[in-house]
Amino acid sequence: MTNGFRAGADARRAKWAIAALFCILGFQYATWAARLPTLKARLGLSETELGLLLMACGAGAAASFPLVAYLMRRLGSRRLALASALLLAAVLVLLSVAPNYPVALLVICCDGVGVGALNVAMNAQGAALETKFRRTAMAQLHATFSAGLLGAALLASGVNLVTPALTAHFGAAVVLLMLLLAYARPGLLTDGEPQPAGAAGEDPDAQASGGTKKRSPALTVPSRMTLWMGCAMVFGTVTEGAMNDWSALYMKDVAKASGTLAPMGIAVVSGMMLVARVFADRWRTRWGDGRVVRVGSAVAGIGLAVALLAGGVVPTLAGFACVGLGAAAVTPCVYVAAAARGSDALALVAAMGTTGLLVGPALIGFIAGAAGLVPGMAAVAVSALIVCLSATRIRWGSLAPAAAK
Repeated sequence: MTNGFRAGADARRAKWAIAALFCILGFQYATWAARLPTLKARLGLSETELGLLLMACGAGAAASFPLVAYLMRRLGSRRLALASALLLAAVLVLLSVAPNYPVALLVICCDGVGVGALNVAMNAQGAALETKFRRTAMAQLHATFSAGLLGAALLASGVNLVTPALTAHFGAAVVLLMLLLAYARPGLLTDGEPQPAGAAGEDPDAQASGGTKKRSPALTVPSRMTLWMGCAMVFGTVTEGAMNDWSALYMKDVAKASGTLAPMGIAVVSGMMLVARVFADRWRTRWGDGRVVRVGSAVAGIGLAVALLAGGVVPTLAGFACVGLGAAAVTPCVYVAAAARGSDALALVAAMGTTGLLVGPALIGFIAGAAGLVPGMAAVAVSALIVCLSATRIRWGSLAPAAAK
């Protein structure tokens, strides 16, 4: 019984430490994103230049795949997480004093690399946590990313009441990031611990070094299974990103919602997703990752499609709620499946997810510009259904609950 209590305490400590990494990523991103108007004014940027600045972050994250895969093999998930978190803190310092647009562009590109590295490392840690302690946790870890976004928004509002200075705001944010990192560091899982053969559906030669495979000198050719995971991740992030970017406009222009109700589209999607992620790990334990992803993505796609056909504010909000509910567990489950196949697979799938977030909203915008918002949002519903199809081709693992000792 004592061993059981100790294992439970160790699991909780590791879970909260890894959750701090997810919070760091959300907090850091939202900190500088919340001050884009200030950056635009200080650097004298046009709308096009500001768009390129945002693209630089996504491009840096997507292009970092070979480097991140290499660093995962060389450093392991624990050290890579710590190093990338330090890089993200340094980015805020450098961005607050960037003297011109080219320097800011370079700094944001480095931010993308840090985001890509921390994204892979923290999800590898989360997958290793589930395997080591035989309990689901990934969905709740992803929920703490949203908590980081919220915390950064509140800090930005609070600091801006006192001073508009970027240095003061970003300096305070860096202090909080360092406190979170100091809390996380002792509890992160050590790389290289043996992993039970066949756990979580990994390849036979996979090890538990933060969910990575046995280290090899070069990138491996992605398997068909990995490509299906990448497909699920791309269209899953397209669904999430497009809803965040286009739901308010759809509410106003198509559903004819008032100016007060139009922002409720984003609120319903993000709020339902946050709540669902809090409970999604219980669903994963009860029904398995594969069923949760298949049913969830089908609910998202069909619910949104029905809402588009019905029209009106209430059906639209109901359809948006279906998307938030159904898409909530997709990316956490795919990250777990990818981590079980090794660091190269995880890095590739994470990069494809970043690509989906980067390209998806722009693609929906292109469709909306050519054919209207309804076909554009219909493409989001199709994306969710493609996730459902991809999920049928993935070999999902399962975690038996840890036995009490």
